[in-house]
Amino acid sequence: MFLSGLEPLYISSESNFINVGERTNVAGSKMFLRLIKERQFDKALDVAREQVEGGAQIIDVNMDDGLIDGKEAMVNFLNLIASEPDIARVPVMIDSSKWEIIEAGLQVVQGKSVVNSISLKEGEEEFRRQATLCRRYGAAVIVMAFDEKGQADTYQRKIEICERAYRMLTEVIGFPPEDIIFDPNIFAIATGIEEHNNYAVDFINATRWIRENLPHAKVSGGVSNVSFGLKPAARHALIVVEPSALGLRGISGVADTIDAVWDDHNPDLELSGVILNRVPAVSTEAERRMAELARIVGASAVWAPPVPQRVILNEAVGERRPIHAYGSRAVDPIETFDRLWLRLRTALHRAT
Repeated sequence: MFLSGLEPLYISSESNFINVGERTNVAGSKMFLRLIKERQFDKALDVAREQVEGGAQIIDVNMDDGLIDGKEAMVNFLNLIASEPDIARVPVMIDSSKWEIIEAGLQVVQGKSVVNSISLKEGEEEFRRQATLCRRYGAAVIVMAFDEKGQADTYQRKIEICERAYRMLTEVIGFPPEDIIFDPNIFAIATGIEEHNNYAVDFINATRWIRENLPHAKVSGGVSNVSFGLKPAARHALIVVEPSALGLRGISGVADTIDAVWDDHNPDLELSGVILNRVPAVSTEAERRMAELARIVGASAVWAPPVPQRVILNEAVGERRPIHAYGSRAVDPIETFDRLWLRLRTALHRAT
């Protein structure tokens, strides 16, 4: 997959995790929403700049709020981004639940962007129309696992909807398969409702199936959603998803804190048993694991950090190994990541 701002971003099968900066999303940042409402676009640009400087390879821009003119705000902000080369060098993800806002953004965005998102929610005819326009504007698309019956909440529904959309995009519209990104939906676990316990497993299995059966398609997921069912203290704990099962190698969090957990504490305390539905989410054992990990990690390990914590290496211009500051020390993010990945994988396999 090729995306671009002023600079190209090449995403290959060898690429690691892609960081998307979401602080320029009015639904995800109260500060950004306030700046847009007050039309302080210069300060809103600073938010985008901080995301890029912090390592975001793509910035997500969303203007969906009932108290602002989303279409006008999207056009104004993207035009301002285009005038700032240090921000405009990365691709933009145009994020909205309203097609008119997405299309307005596509008409002014610089480079090759990503549309977030389209779905079969309103039927095949509207899906084809939107996908055809996205291709005409030269954008990649995120396709939600959502159809006329609603969101896919089981493994079977996820793969059925994604396959249906993939066949329609590639065989009917002629959409490049490498420009298709599926979001198979990941929902909260540990809610106390038994039917929710397998949501993370269904997401992992659907991701594996997409990668094996829908050639060249990519997968995107809001992994932090899995923690919404936890108590406030535990919500700050590390939520682990088996990277090799996902076909990904990535983790978002505070590296110093993650290191401390696995250096000084028993890895069996992590939540893999709950994530993989090996330990009932409403059991005493599950509650003990959540509470203990929340105590160890504490409030410093926030799942959604203000800026992305690492950058990709496999770029069209060649390998780069930037040093990032995590907490109080400077570390090589690749060495840190590889070390953590090995430990997490070992702990998850032990839980199975």
